[in-house]
Amino acid sequence: MIVTTKKLFEHAYGKYAIGAYNINNLEQTMGLFRGNLDSQAPFIIQLSKGARSYTNKKMLEGLIRSAEEVFPEAIFAVHLDHGDEQTCYDAIESGFYSSVMIDASHEDFETNIAITRRVVDAAHARGIVVEAELGQLGGVEEHVSVSEADAKLTDPKMAREFVERSGCDSLAVAIGTSHGAYKFSGSQGLRLDVLAQIQQALPGFPLVMHGSSSVPQEEVERINAAGGALKGAKGVDASKFREAARLGVTKVNIDTDGRLVWCRVHREFFRDKPAEFDLRPPGKIFMAEYARFIADKNDKLGSAGQLEAVRQMLAAESAR
Repeated sequence: MIVTTKKLFEHAYGKYAIGAYNINNLEQTMGLFRGNLDSQAPFIIQLSKGARSYTNKKMLEGLIRSAEEVFPEAIFAVHLDHGDEQTCYDAIESGFYSSVMIDASHEDFETNIAITRRVVDAAHARGIVVEAELGQLGGVEEHVSVSEADAKLTDPKMAREFVERSGCDSLAVAIGTSHGAYKFSGSQGLRLDVLAQIQQALPGFPLVMHGSSSVPQEEVERINAAGGALKGAKGVDASKFREAARLGVTKVNIDTDGRLVWCRVHREFFRDKPAEFDLRPPGKIFMAEYARFIADKNDKLGSAGQLEAVRQMLAAESAR
């Protein structure tokens, strides 16, 4: 069942965070649905601008529609990740997405508000909810590239004005994370103090953490042992997810970790079986490994075991 992120956030706020996972292909889609049902968690499927152009956006939409039929007990939102204004309009007009993110965080404050407001008006007219971003994460992931010198933490004083004037339904905040596999150096980490100030400025309002892959060192070491060259990759401490959820974070974006699992499975498989050329055997391994990875993330986010409660909430609302 596809629902809006707004419905999921209503249930999650202050208790747990929803995992928002990017997908690009069949194997990720199958592993994602299996992992979320194994852990009985609601979830968010994210399609990035890069994923939509990897093959054709309709291919991914078809995979998700098929998965919805194969796994009818799943409850999830379909979200456009890091959309520019035109991509947001395209997603809104498609009638497929339940949520879009407009990322105008690279613009000045007034321009960011103006662009976000236009997208909000178009989305709300179709019953679609909008995530916006204030502040900028550093790092590189797909088409998002921000130097560390240009990265900016979200100003708590500006957050309230931004939400009120833009009309967005959730806000992605910059609190020290960054995109990609190289999130931190030295003792740098999450600025939960800044997050607490933002929550104080926006009590009860859903906040979003981008760039939140934990970059498990075991995955990095196994990739490197199988011929990879990931040096110094470091991510978010997953034990901080619950604390962030108590401070208003209802959505946590995880993309890089899934790519690491994909990379590790395929590197090890073809290293150990160099005569093999069939992609299906490692694909089957990946689907099972990705499902386990998703279930583990949901446990750390606190969303594991919440599926039935969300279902009951939605049923009660529809009965009114």
